[in-house]
Amino acid sequence: MADTSLGTAEQLRDPNYTPALAKAIPLGIQHVLAMFVSNVTPAIIIAGAAGFGFGSDAGAQGFPDMTYLIQMSMLFAGIATLFQTIGFGPVGARLPIVQGTSFAFIPIMIPLVAGKGVEALPALFGGVIIGGLFHTFIATFIGKIRFALPPLVTGLVVTMIGLALVKVGIQYAAGGVPAIDKPEYGSLLNWSAALVVVFVTLALKFYAKGMLAVSAVVIGIFVGYFYAMAMGMVTLEGIATSWGRAAPVAFPMPFKYGFEMSFAAIIGFCLMAFVSAVETVGDVSGITKGGAGREATEEEITGATYADGLGSAVAGVFGGFPNTSFSQNVGLIAMTGVMSRHVVTIGAIFLIICGLIPKVGAVIRTIPIEVLGGGVIVMFGMVVAAGISMLSDVNWNRRNMVIFAIALSVGLGLQLDPKAVQYLPDTLRILMTSGLLPAALIAIVLNLILPEELSGEATEEVSGGMAGHGEGSLPKS
Repeated sequence: MADTSLGTAEQLRDPNYTPALAKAIPLGIQHVLAMFVSNVTPAIIIAGAAGFGFGSDAGAQGFPDMTYLIQMSMLFAGIATLFQTIGFGPVGARLPIVQGTSFAFIPIMIPLVAGKGVEALPALFGGVIIGGLFHTFIATFIGKIRFALPPLVTGLVVTMIGLALVKVGIQYAAGGVPAIDKPEYGSLLNWSAALVVVFVTLALKFYAKGMLAVSAVVIGIFVGYFYAMAMGMVTLEGIATSWGRAAPVAFPMPFKYGFEMSFAAIIGFCLMAFVSAVETVGDVSGITKGGAGREATEEEITGATYADGLGSAVAGVFGGFPNTSFSQNVGLIAMTGVMSRHVVTIGAIFLIICGLIPKVGAVIRTIPIEVLGGGVIVMFGMVVAAGISMLSDVNWNRRNMVIFAIALSVGLGLQLDPKAVQYLPDTLRILMTSGLLPAALIAIVLNLILPEELSGEATEEVSGGMAGHGEGSLPKS
């Protein structure tokens, strides 16, 4: 419910209104708290997948590359958010949209870097840059491609993203990939730290209100961190060492890891740009409906997509990952009733400051992987739930059931058994084993080319008598 002490009802619905600074600053920091853990988690996951994160030899040097990636995640989330809130020319929706590192690209990035170390980063960031520029280009015709991405496709893609990532959460909670063959992997101590985070998050989500509920994951990790300290999983000496190794201030370096053109990376990032663009369109619509009680304009949708792509491309130059609008902050706007884009600008400035101070990243990297695993289990599980929620809007006629079945079977199957395509050329193999891209491509193509009607007998024949008859929330076609 909106706090009327912040302004009149009309002012609170106005994106150009600025509440008093004493109230605008806490509101801006609220936005950062709501997205902070989700924003830095991809950097930690990619560092771990590449082999210079938790459990690697880089620990002796204080994980400098992982710390830098965390730093860039904060810095360019802030800069991309400014693109949205302040804008320039056609870039930016000039709405209270919070940008952050996208989960959607993680299933694409993991096969690109798996076990290859820092040497994999030039091709990865080459893909981020080209994909970001392509995302910017999509803005010129975003309204014309939405028909190709109905809830059947977007719901499937979001569900696949979550399914690709839930394994990461379990591995982290058990002790991390490097510990898999060690006796301590899956120990009660490791799981207890993760479960503390899960239970605190659940308690806050269900029994707290306001910002306590919105910030449940970050508070859960905070509590888990102190639990880990009490159990000796992290020490004050280790925290002090990590803090001491980090510089007080550091600026981003263009092409720190170089630039390399990889066909697999470019194709993967460009294809996922479509999904990210549609997600942003949905978030813009959610913000204008929830905060201002109106539909989003064509200029706002186009500007938001421009900012999405440009923010991602600029981030890639300096070692940041693709950015997208964060849906949890859309919910926060609906909760506070404050539509001010200047409030979100304050949050963006706070993120930029954090990104310029490596000591912030150094402290984040001292979070035990088991504690982070508890938060990741919740976050990635919620991604799956969000995908299923989107699928509830699908008219589950027999045609859509068959499309979903084939896309999910191929995508998830390749993800679970990547060796099934081990003889394909490297580029195609990387794209196929993401699972996400083949599933999305199959769903899009079949949705465009298959006829609308499919006889009941055709479905019953292959469903073993278990054909569903749900119709979702839409009328039958």
